[in-house]
Amino acid sequence: MDLRVLRYFLTVAKEQSFTKAAKQLHITQPTLSRQLAALEAELGVTLFDRGGHGITLTNEGILLKRRALEMVDLEDKIASEFKGSDGIVEGTITVGCGEFMAVEIFARICKIYKEKYPMVRFAVHTGTADTVFEMMNRGLVDIGLFLEPVNTEGLDYIRIQGSDHWIVGIKPDDPLAEKEYITKEDLIDLPLILPERLTVQSELANWFGKDFNRLNIAFTSNLGTNAGVMALYGLGYPVSVEGAGRYWRSDLLVQKKLYPEIKTSTVIAWRRNIPYSTAVSKLIEEINGFKIHM
Repeated sequence: MDLRVLRYFLTVAKEQSFTKAAKQLHITQPTLSRQLAALEAELGVTLFDRGGHGITLTNEGILLKRRALEMVDLEDKIASEFKGSDGIVEGTITVGCGEFMAVEIFARICKIYKEKYPMVRFAVHTGTADTVFEMMNRGLVDIGLFLEPVNTEGLDYIRIQGSDHWIVGIKPDDPLAEKEYITKEDLIDLPLILPERLTVQSELANWFGKDFNRLNIAFTSNLGTNAGVMALYGLGYPVSVEGAGRYWRSDLLVQKKLYPEIKTSTVIAWRRNIPYSTAVSKLIEEINGFKIHM
């Protein structure tokens, strides 16, 4: 399967028009149509629904789009990894992370790194630990930031101890906003928005103890931003690590720490015993150097 044709396919899927895609790709529309018709014949499926006012993807087309994006990303990554062999450190480093305080620590590392190697570009993917871990295993992410608990088998990493506190997001006019901290008794009867990841929920289960099964869990969310939106509409109280809500506007939602306090650690990790590009290897050196000075 020709990656060039997959890029043609992705352009048509984006533009929803053969004419617009052909113009963007600097080829003729008949040539583009023939290439994609041949792709459909090769796969034995119909990729586009050509009826109506525009071109849409069939179910098979949606599946191919997901796979094609992975293949094109991997091709770009391979090309990037071989940059820097002439002594100039350049290329793209892909980072996967959630929303937590340790991202600020990683940003400090990146700032020092970029001063040394300004030609390197970073691509940041935000997602759950499970998503980031899967992308690392497929070679699509170089460096991952994980909120513990996380399985570190097959990884090298540094641990940032106690980097996040658990908090509750509260609207400023809520009576709970006047409290210095929030106890489990404050939360038992309230609609709560909890992290989606079950291993992270286990931290809360330990904190609530036998009362965990009494909780009114109205929503689960894999990212704190969306949990904050639900809270703004009075749909629940997001319970999360501090970093997830650090940049909420304080006039919309305030953060209150849980008491007794819960702290959690974060790891910055990369796969063990695999060859890396010069750019990634230099970043790993910077991360390990940061560990020495922690």
